[in-house]
Amino acid sequence: MPLTDAKIRSAKPGVKQSKLSDSAGLYLIVVPEGGRWWRFDYRFGGARKTLSFGTYPKVGLKDARRLRDDARRDVANGLDPSALRKAAKRQAERQVSDRFEAIAREWMEKMGTQWKPTHASKVTLRLKNDVFPWIGDRPIAEIKAGELLELLQRVENRGAIDSARRIHQTCCQVFNFAIATDRITVNICTPLRGSLRRVKGSHFSAIIETKKLGGVLRAFDGYDGSLIVRSALQLLPMFFVRPTELRSAEWSEFNLERREWLISGSKMKLGEDHVVPLSDQAISVLEQLRPVTGKGKYLFPSFRSPDRCISDNTILGAMRRLGIGKDESTAHGFRSTARTLLEENLGYPYKIIELQLSHEVPDSNGRAYNRTTFLEDRHEMMQTWADYLDDLKMGRASDLEVSKQPRRRRRQQGAEQSHDQLRT
Repeated sequence: MPLTDAKIRSAKPGVKQSKLSDSAGLYLIVVPEGGRWWRFDYRFGGARKTLSFGTYPKVGLKDARRLRDDARRDVANGLDPSALRKAAKRQAERQVSDRFEAIAREWMEKMGTQWKPTHASKVTLRLKNDVFPWIGDRPIAEIKAGELLELLQRVENRGAIDSARRIHQTCCQVFNFAIATDRITVNICTPLRGSLRRVKGSHFSAIIETKKLGGVLRAFDGYDGSLIVRSALQLLPMFFVRPTELRSAEWSEFNLERREWLISGSKMKLGEDHVVPLSDQAISVLEQLRPVTGKGKYLFPSFRSPDRCISDNTILGAMRRLGIGKDESTAHGFRSTARTLLEENLGYPYKIIELQLSHEVPDSNGRAYNRTTFLEDRHEMMQTWADYLDDLKMGRASDLEVSKQPRRRRRQQGAEQSHDQLRT
């Protein structure tokens, strides 16, 4: 006999679960704890199967019968209601996992092992504050270039031009990750680069005029403060690493026999180990510094505590005392100096320069080169660069003279002159 609401409400739970039948395979299970569960039995492909329709009274008798009738209709049409339900669940889960925020967080989790905590925090805040509220719950495949541009322009309009460009870069990486994981096939971010405002004055001041650079190098050599600071000033243009990487250099990271400085990935912006080849000139500076600080941890220990390295202000302060204004050069600016002169004046390939700058450089297959790629070429380049700086310091080279010389002969001449100078 079919069930009624009164009969269901009056059913008392027993020691064991009981079954209250309705009709056409629908029934209600009453468990000892008092819960009432709808079940529907059917046969498909010769096998007996069961569907759950939820609990009473959340799903009433009328709704349970409607769900049963829908399932019976599917069976009559050759469809398995259980398989249909599983497919719908997978689709719903896929829709959630294909939302922009879910993909972005998956990407951040993957990249987190390669990032410094400070960088990871900045990326998370940019997405959380300026991206997720607008497109976070949207399926990434449905996001249009126009709405992403509108999001970026919203950031620009509050004056955060640099932040807008960084957010654009992050979104591009998220879309690339979505392509790699088969969520989408096209990165809509790429064409937007030309639609963003240019950042004014965002680059660090750098010297690319060779005569002026020669004067700065002479000033570094003539610094009359501590040997520690003078050594840092002398190595800064030779290594062209980030100032933080230079001032936190540790003696244990240097192998003078192999002529290499291996910087731990924990100190690097990309989170990967980085090799800096050591030129003759760099080793000479290190050998002069070692008797002073070699028994401690840092090459450039703080004057207040040997357990800490000098601060950025120590190097910048020394530059300012030498008369080098902030509009002329910064400590970080020597990276731009090296990038420009190595390519334009010394003719080195962009790829090798970028690798030595510890920038991510992809190969022809899109994979990033590792820290030892082109290491022999980088050793040669760093020696040539140090020789070239000596030439500029001594007034023996100009833009025109250097650019006209074949690169191989130019390196040989620079090395011979440098060695002659060391002997005298």
